Amino acid sequence: MTTTERPIVLPGDTIPPHLIPSSTTKPLRLGPGLRHVPPSDIVPVVAGQLITNHQKNSMWVEYNNNRYLPTPGDLIIAQITRSGPDFYYCLLSPYTPHATLPHLSFESATKKTRPQLLPGSLVYARVILANKHMDPEIECVSQSTGKSDGLGELKGGMVFDVSLQFARRLLMSRSREEGKVEVLELLGEEGLAFEIAVGRNGKIWVGGEDVKVVVAVGRALRETDEAGLGVEEQRRLVRRLVKGMK
Repeated sequence: MTTTERPIVLPGDTIPPHLIPSSTTKPLRLGPGLRHVPPSDIVPVVAGQLITNHQKNSMWVEYNNNRYLPTPGDLIIAQITRSGPDFYYCLLSPYTPHATLPHLSFESATKKTRPQLLPGSLVYARVILANKHMDPEIECVSQSTGKSDGLGELKGGMVFDVSLQFARRLLMSRSREEGKVEVLELLGEEGLAFEIAVGRNGKIWVGGEDVKVVVAVGRALRETDEAGLGVEEQRRLVRRLVKGMK
């Protein structure tokens, strides 16, 4: 991610034009914490750190919030609560209205071949519709390619709750920046085999054949989040957890 300034903004502040990405080939994407006021104003609606990604021509406000607000494009982990004639009804968080997941929003799905998801099943999905007048809608297939692109049912494994800010940090750039979360790379360097899916709704799914590894990865993520560990502290944490597994 290419970032230059990360100023602190307050609700209603005016954002200087030079901080707004200006790609001529990509539409400007506004993430959490920002609102477009016609014709051309972009206004913060929360207090936090303004982040700009010039490569993706996007910007958002980084802030700590205990309530998840769905935003189109978000990758989330949802739990199936029930099935209707055309939709699954999914829980994104305790404070969010149930989202709808069309039965055919899966790769190569037809009425005969669509997944049969039972209540309690987990899916990794993308938010495609979210506004205050309608329930959110999610999908498990890319509308442009028709492929799952890693989305779909999450089988086995365990789900761990983390803060929304920590989930956003995990989904951000892989580059070495201030505040980078390296705990996953460090666990991989220790030879631990696992799969992971990170949801912007503050949920992380960890899968793997060894239950001890799954639990260790979940503990590492939770402790890194709750204690706000730096890179060196993350290294010590990983060494301690791996030593405890032997």
